[in-house]
Amino acid sequence: MHKGNHLRIFCFLAPLLALFCSCKNEFKSNDYVAYFGGEVVNPNNPYVLFCKDNEVIDTLKLDKNNRFFMQFDSLAPGLYSFKHEPEYQYVYFDKNDSIMVRLNSKDFDGSVVFCGRGDQKNNFLMEQYLRNEKDKNDLFESFDMDIAKFSHTNDASYKQSQKFYEDKKEEIKWSDQFDTYAKAALDFPYYSRKELYPMIHKLRTGNDVYENIPKDFYAFRKNVDCNNVALSNYSPFVMYLSNMLNNMGTINYHNHFSVVDLSLKTNINKLNIADTLIKNEKVKNTILNNIAFTYLLEDQNMVNNKTFLQTYHKYSTDRSQKNEITKIGDAIQLLKTGNKLPEVSLINTKGDTISSNAFANKKTVLFFWTEHALSHFEAVHKKVMAFHIKHPEYQFIGVNLNDQVDVWQKLLYEYTFNGIEEYRCADFEDLKAKWVITKIHRTIVLGDKGLISNAFTNIFELNFLDELK
Repeated sequence: MHKGNHLRIFCFLAPLLALFCSCKNEFKSNDYVAYFGGEVVNPNNPYVLFCKDNEVIDTLKLDKNNRFFMQFDSLAPGLYSFKHEPEYQYVYFDKNDSIMVRLNSKDFDGSVVFCGRGDQKNNFLMEQYLRNEKDKNDLFESFDMDIAKFSHTNDASYKQSQKFYEDKKEEIKWSDQFDTYAKAALDFPYYSRKELYPMIHKLRTGNDVYENIPKDFYAFRKNVDCNNVALSNYSPFVMYLSNMLNNMGTINYHNHFSVVDLSLKTNINKLNIADTLIKNEKVKNTILNNIAFTYLLEDQNMVNNKTFLQTYHKYSTDRSQKNEITKIGDAIQLLKTGNKLPEVSLINTKGDTISSNAFANKKTVLFFWTEHALSHFEAVHKKVMAFHIKHPEYQFIGVNLNDQVDVWQKLLYEYTFNGIEEYRCADFEDLKAKWVITKIHRTIVLGDKGLISNAFTNIFELNFLDELK
């Protein structure tokens, strides 16, 4: 793996490493002192967030050399995460671990390397994560295969990862507590592909294989502990439960309802199944929130949203999460057809901060982009230029979501996009909350007098031009 070559290069941070190495002899067995430090290359912002269960424990500021360091006088062993927004990764601490990480924001996941006491198990988690990401890409075509060929391909990939896991487990001799996460990183992506198979196969080929699935195809489900609170915020586990519920919730309804009704019934069914299968409140609330968040962004039917949220509120006991879902629901209500677009601040190419109200008073198409998806950046601008020729009565506005000003200006300098006005968001969190922007493929269309025509469309949809008539 390419990052293995970098594993020791990064140990040039001599002062911190010296401290880490000396810690091996100085730690007392009766304390929980731990250290976390490192370096961020090409930082997006001046800090790293250190988190537990999605809650920020500490904000670690970068110094003039883009390095950070923190001593924790008492850090309970377990899984944590560190965020250099908008990216994050996990880090596991055993008692008295001293971990240093080096990363490059330009290739966040591919650049993460750990060093110090506890580095081996964390480097395993990163390597397994990258293996899973590679499998996700390499195995996507296998969803087109019949079920026998798909199973053979999926099983062969799993066996390779299983050998990697077993070799590392024997070499590192990690604890049973850590093995909970190591085994989850191995198993749940494999399980997820099996849950996704019938849905993606039908979507890509048109063939419905639900009735032909072997009885033992999902036999592994009986060994999955849906109430494992240790995994309640671990992405492979949460994604698996979401995929499982999507599969189980959809299976009873395919081919029987309109697309809008199907989405509502499927997602209410998922809530019902989650309430039945998951008894641990922490795990259940995480999954219910995941279902609600996804549904509210895919279905903007106001009547359906109200019906869905009634069921969601019946099952969820996490008030803070429920409030977040309520905020999303309320924001979507404000974006319904005929409303005025909520005001946000944007920055133009001259560096001036302006209100969206300054231009959003006539027919407008708003689209979004970021340097982290350059293929989308190029494709969406080409689409927009073509649409501008056909519909000169519209103003087309590109909004950069979260890039640094120099990166934004450099990209706009390198390309020529005639007929497009370009802005950056002044406050991404405000824009995300008011316009419910969670993915760059969103497009907002404003009609006469700047009133919302459709706030939840996609410029790449085949019938998008119908939105402009």
